[in-house]
Amino acid sequence: MPSETGARYSMLVGLVFIFNIIVGTGALTLPGAFSKAGWLLGTISIIFLAFMSFITATYVIECMACANAIIKWRNSGLANSPFVSEESADENTPINQDRPDRNANEIERLISTVSSRYYALDNRVELGEMAVLFFSRFGKVAFYVTMIVYLFGDLSIYSAAVAKSAMDVICSESANLSRTSFPDNSDCFNHNIRHSSFTRLDCYRVALVTFLMVLGPFVFFNVQKTKYLQMITTVMRWLAFIIMISLAFRMLIINGVKGKPPVFDMAGIPALFGACVYSFMCHHSLPGMIAPITSKKSIGSYLSLDFILIGTFYLLLALTGIFAFTHLEDLYTLNFIPTKGDGAVLQMTEYFLALFPVFTLSTSFPVMAITLRNTIQGVFLDVSRLDSYNLFLRKLLFPILTVIPPILITMFFEDISILVSFTGSFAGAGIQYVIPTFLVLCARKECAEVFALNVSNPYESPFKNRYWAFFVLAWSVICVVMVSVNMIQKHPAQLLF
Repeated sequence: MPSETGARYSMLVGLVFIFNIIVGTGALTLPGAFSKAGWLLGTISIIFLAFMSFITATYVIECMACANAIIKWRNSGLANSPFVSEESADENTPINQDRPDRNANEIERLISTVSSRYYALDNRVELGEMAVLFFSRFGKVAFYVTMIVYLFGDLSIYSAAVAKSAMDVICSESANLSRTSFPDNSDCFNHNIRHSSFTRLDCYRVALVTFLMVLGPFVFFNVQKTKYLQMITTVMRWLAFIIMISLAFRMLIINGVKGKPPVFDMAGIPALFGACVYSFMCHHSLPGMIAPITSKKSIGSYLSLDFILIGTFYLLLALTGIFAFTHLEDLYTLNFIPTKGDGAVLQMTEYFLALFPVFTLSTSFPVMAITLRNTIQGVFLDVSRLDSYNLFLRKLLFPILTVIPPILITMFFEDISILVSFTGSFAGAGIQYVIPTFLVLCARKECAEVFALNVSNPYESPFKNRYWAFFVLAWSVICVVMVSVNMIQKHPAQLLF
């Protein structure tokens, strides 16, 4: 049963929250992937993938309205009373169907009036609740497996990004030199490859273990009252992205064009696809963002403006980056490692950007880890009687299963581009494309059966034709196959690990 929403806010505030949810860690991987696909192909791809993400976002909104209607209908006590008058609907009293003066047209009008008012977005119905409501047993299992894989991938990306950022700041002198001359097995401080006592890879692993020791214990508890922490994170995020775009513009003005990206390179599409899917991910958070909005009229139109702004923002970030730098790192902030020749103010700014993932992802890691812990618990335990299980199951096993695997993966597998490609292309595509599409198809069928007559959903997706749904599913299959082939060809050793 969805919970009633608490604090309310305007449509504008809601769109800002959605913007902040979407523009996060994934955006830091976009410039590197963008440069591999070429500036023209990359631009077309971002625009197209933003459009695809918007389609399925409207599916989530439609499903949420359908779920509200189904739940309210069942809770009203009218589920077994197909014909209800406007007056008796308030009193939950069935109509006497034997009255001869009830003609078909009046019955249709009454049913329309009663059932259409159930379509709303006021109650927060999460994707998991929609899956339970509309999916079969197999669909529910597939949903939770996809969510778990995605959250594991998220935690792995967070861990790798934090550790890699810390490594490049600590070993900043070697980070400023050629990566091909000084790889991760070179000395962190003296750049002696053959007789290195503390390599860059050692530094990465120490940072990873430190990250686990500091933030890992949070998964054993529940994080509450994160409002102000999230506000600080949002301010830092906006400040970091504005600074990165400004510094890239400054470099272009002072130094001219340094990067020479290709115009069109199909080989770079798989990496860009994974990064884009990850960068436009918001579908699992949409219900929580939409429910508190006071007036939801034309929410689809307003949401489209959000996606247009985000797409423009991503293009600005990527295009300035690929032409300002000769080489782009997998994590864009790593291109702003401080150098000795920079002034004090510029060095402080570069340190802030280099450590930006450490600050922001460290605040998000406990929340994401607790979400994963609760999801795994929901699959294997009956959460309604959680206190009946022994202490090991309730307090130890699932928190350990939540934080240890991502750390072990990133301990020996630090390539963020592959982690993003895998998470975005497989689990991400499932959450962003496949699950919303199947949800909307099942929700439409369920509502048609429950409300019988042709009652319109005011929050129906503008892409209501079923061929749009088939198009989204076909596109997701094509992209997953394309990314799989690319990963097998380019990274066979890592995948075997």
